[in-house]
Amino acid sequence: MTQKIIILDFGSQTTQLIGRRVRELDTFCEIMPYNKFPKDDPSVIGVILSGSPYSVHDPEAFKVDLSQFVGKVPVLGICYGAQFISHTLGGKVEKADSREYGRANLASINLDNPLFKGFEKGSQVWMSHGDTITAIPSDFQVIGSTKDVTNAAFASTKQPIWAVQFHPEVFHTLQGTQLLKNFVVDICGSKQEWSAASFVDSTVAELKAQLGNDRVILGLSGGVDSSVAAVLLNKAIGDRLTCIFVDHGMLRKNEFTQVMDDYKVLGLNVIGVDASAKFFTDLAGVTDPEQKRKIIGRDFVEVFNAEAKKITDAKWLAQGTIYPDRIESLNITGKVIKSHHNVGGLPKEMHLQLCEPLQWLFKDEVRRVGRQLGMPEHLITRHPFPGPGLAVRILGDITPEKVRILQDADDIYIRGLREWGLYDQVWQAGAILLSTVRSVGVMGDERTYEHPVALRAVTSTDAMTADWAHLPYEFMAKVSNEIINKVRGVNRVCYDISSKPPATIEWE
Repeated sequence: MTQKIIILDFGSQTTQLIGRRVRELDTFCEIMPYNKFPKDDPSVIGVILSGSPYSVHDPEAFKVDLSQFVGKVPVLGICYGAQFISHTLGGKVEKADSREYGRANLASINLDNPLFKGFEKGSQVWMSHGDTITAIPSDFQVIGSTKDVTNAAFASTKQPIWAVQFHPEVFHTLQGTQLLKNFVVDICGSKQEWSAASFVDSTVAELKAQLGNDRVILGLSGGVDSSVAAVLLNKAIGDRLTCIFVDHGMLRKNEFTQVMDDYKVLGLNVIGVDASAKFFTDLAGVTDPEQKRKIIGRDFVEVFNAEAKKITDAKWLAQGTIYPDRIESLNITGKVIKSHHNVGGLPKEMHLQLCEPLQWLFKDEVRRVGRQLGMPEHLITRHPFPGPGLAVRILGDITPEKVRILQDADDIYIRGLREWGLYDQVWQAGAILLSTVRSVGVMGDERTYEHPVALRAVTSTDAMTADWAHLPYEFMAKVSNEIINKVRGVNRVCYDISSKPPATIEWE
């Protein structure tokens, strides 16, 4: 039985970072809504309570019955989680005189407490809270303080409960990984057996049991997620997997042919379908980003169903859905951030059952699994590309001519990144056509009134957060000059220097 840490999500923007840090400790974890703790699950070895945008005193604050797990498995509260533990068990939480945000140092640490094993005195931590814990419950003791926060860390003297007012999951808490390792490995007793190799073995076994002798169709996108899912399924069920690669007309330049060639190398059974005419017709005049995604999701399923009818015994649709897709599609408050092509766009009337073998993995974990499966490196390191393709990189309505313009500009940009040895240094890159904007220019002594193109490149590890890539000025100048000179319809090039958050990686 796989050991797991349960992370109860109270709505923090960094909850997913906690999950990634735990996974990096070769320990499986599940991020669950605060009110969905799994009952009677013997595989749970510990619980982490996340931060939250709420105060424990807010009427709408998220609350959980601690008796479900306190005293049964070790518990760690982080920020709001720490405040909730204190508030619920008899301590006191009050509004701070000023928001405590940013770097701080642990002026006092109880190095004998197992949570702080291996810590250095004065270790830097990261605070981000508006309330502060002014009194801890009677059976707790302080184990860490900063200059301004007395109860920065505390622990129960009777039960395995720890709480920290700072965020160990973020980069700025310099020994945060050590703290989480102390909790997950030393306190909870993780055997650290969850790895790419163990994932492949267990998932292949689960797929065989789940699918039996059924035939499966996989909707390929050409990206690393669906490619890894295909190879994993092929390992589990062999020739009972049929892959369908739909060309919706908004792929990168020459991508359909290149991807089909790649899949031949992998030995996959792939049917290529050119459905670009249908997608362009249905997208005509549509400018709303969510509507674009919904139409593409709907059309994808319609095209797939047309092919599926030719495979009469197919019972499953497999997809390369990964964890960030599912997390971002619906946050804890129930507000849609954006629909993903393989999450929010699937109509209810789809008659096949869904199989999503990668649904618990972050992107970097998918790549590790791909390497474990022996896939070619150029497929594994391929940048993420949105399911709706260039449709969400064209602001405004979609036309074949706009796609042509963006394909040409994007091709120059991506080829340039490869030629300069920059491609593998960035997480994701692409061009965006600002087709709702025109700018004045001069080319060949003549006035032009054409579209700007924005270039985007970010560094990241899991797409949950991202920073803009600091590409060399010489490279940017060369690419800008080449795009303006060679791509008809573009007379200006900009570079997007927004980070996520507050921006997203894609523009739509």
